[in-house]
Amino acid sequence: MTPVLHRVAAIFALIDSVLCHSVSNFTVSQQDPVLLLHPPPLPSFCAMLRKRGSLILCGTFLFITWNAILVLMLWGRPPPGQLGEPGREQREVAERPTNDVVADVLRMADTFEAELELQKNILLQIKNQQSLWEPSNRNGPKAVVAGQPVIPILVIACNRVTVRRCLDKLLELRPSAERFPIVVSQDCGHGETAEVIRSYGNQVIHLKQPDLSDVAVRPEHKKFQGYYKISRHYRWALNQVFKTLSHSSAVIVEDDLEVAPDFFEYFQALLPLLKSDPSLWCVSAWNDNGRGGYVDPAKANLLYRTDFFPGLGWMLLRELWEELEPKWPPSFWDDWMRQPEQRRNRACIRPEVSRTLTFGRKGVSLGQFYDKYLRYITLNNEFVPFTKLDLSYLKEETYRGHFEKEVYSAPVVTYEDVKQGQLKGTGPFRLEYSRKDSFKVLAKNLGVMDDLKSGVPRTGYRGVVSFISRGRRIYLAPPPGWTQYDPTWS
Repeated sequence: MTPVLHRVAAIFALIDSVLCHSVSNFTVSQQDPVLLLHPPPLPSFCAMLRKRGSLILCGTFLFITWNAILVLMLWGRPPPGQLGEPGREQREVAERPTNDVVADVLRMADTFEAELELQKNILLQIKNQQSLWEPSNRNGPKAVVAGQPVIPILVIACNRVTVRRCLDKLLELRPSAERFPIVVSQDCGHGETAEVIRSYGNQVIHLKQPDLSDVAVRPEHKKFQGYYKISRHYRWALNQVFKTLSHSSAVIVEDDLEVAPDFFEYFQALLPLLKSDPSLWCVSAWNDNGRGGYVDPAKANLLYRTDFFPGLGWMLLRELWEELEPKWPPSFWDDWMRQPEQRRNRACIRPEVSRTLTFGRKGVSLGQFYDKYLRYITLNNEFVPFTKLDLSYLKEETYRGHFEKEVYSAPVVTYEDVKQGQLKGTGPFRLEYSRKDSFKVLAKNLGVMDDLKSGVPRTGYRGVVSFISRGRRIYLAPPPGWTQYDPTWS
């Protein structure tokens, strides 16, 4: 009887395996979606049953038990021919019950084991499709892993095979695949670029924008077709991240960006501030005036509030996307973001030293600003442990008063003093402008970006642009008492 006992034991082990598998995948509480993809180890069916009742568990148990009873009934009933079934031959003699109890039990065990294997395969198929109906998934993916927030990185790609440089750096520096999933959304349908993205396998999630058609535009906007497609792609990709994948935040980078060693640390540290301060609407890794000689590399930990939307590696929350998506523009989405109707007096966080670097000169903008400014941006190479720093000084009620006090207590200097390096002292110093023209002349001659969007200068906070000139901190600022931007300054 030893073989019989072994076979029976194996059957019960298979039952336990099937039930454990079903429980581990289908009894996760909807209040704890983190467990959905990583359930705790379940020791045995009996222990599980004592630990937690489950409708699905009971259903699974009854399902398998009922099939087992059917197998026993079919095994024990007389051959069909004895029941008068017309037109069918009697079963093989080997399938009939015999006086050999051991052989009969082993044969029953074979049938029972095959039936259980079938049920296990059914459960596996259900598992593969559970994302389509699992209630917990409708609450979104895991928001926290090991006590840390999950922040997906959305890479906007098109037809640059150099996306490999972007992805290689992200994967090299990423501290956790679970906490920082990388989603690559590709437009354009470019085969070689798609092949590069596919080569990363399951290290990234590869999405493809399905609509590759031209966008209907006015005849005079035909040359801007690329900008229309980019805006359409952004809308689609952000919907995938926030609506389809149900993430609560995202960091957007484009396929021509390289990131700094503390890129992930930076966004992880600033996510709580973005969530808690309603006067903020984004966190950017970019400093528009971040060229060498215009930033202080010794202050890599220095962060600012800015009224200008920087982009080029930026984080937003799902709540902001729900606000923007219904009115998302057909083109020029970044300049649209800089309009007062979208900004609504909210600020972004940006660093003294950029955490991203663009290496893509060619694109729909035809290299605008690249040769003069962007190619010289300094990429931070020092890891700053932002998650261990006190960043509460960036809250509006604290930051605004301290910043304005520092700016307007600084001595006023002339353009000639700054340009000729005749400043006395370590600074900071204040250089005032009062009109659009004076701002543009001063900015251009000092080497900082002089364009304004809806009246807001790049990197500006309450009209003030901060930069380094000849080793001194300069605040290019409006007169004291500044109240608001003038949208006609564009």
